[in-house]
Amino acid sequence: METTRQAKIARLIQKELSEIFRRQTAKTHGVLVSVSAVRVSPDLSTAKAYLSVFPSAKAPEMIESINSSAKTIRYELAQIVRHQLRKTPELSFYLDDSLDYIQNIDNLLEADAKEHPAASEEQDAE
Repeated sequence: METTRQAKIARLIQKELSEIFRRQTAKTHGVLVSVSAVRVSPDLSTAKAYLSVFPSAKAPEMIESINSSAKTIRYELAQIVRHQLRKTPELSFYLDDSLDYIQNIDNLLEADAKEHPAASEEQDAE
């Protein structure tokens, strides 16, 4: 169960990391990195950031690059939130593939609707 303090810190970190990645991705044309969620540990020492990368073909190399520069990103974050947080949590970054999962489900539903048009018409009538 996440406490109110954890939730507030997670929102703060998510907002500031989004801004950091926005500035960095402005330099790398064609790649968009967004922070979809941040989870902070109960002792506030570690934070897991889940990132969505577009286009998804470049996602593994972007996550690897971001994880290799995690200390620099943590330092940047610490400079921004130094008046709100006493200690900046250790950051670890993970790929959030929920958008790809949703797209896959949509594609499967569309393919099913094309194969069985009568079933989809019955559902629309209800």
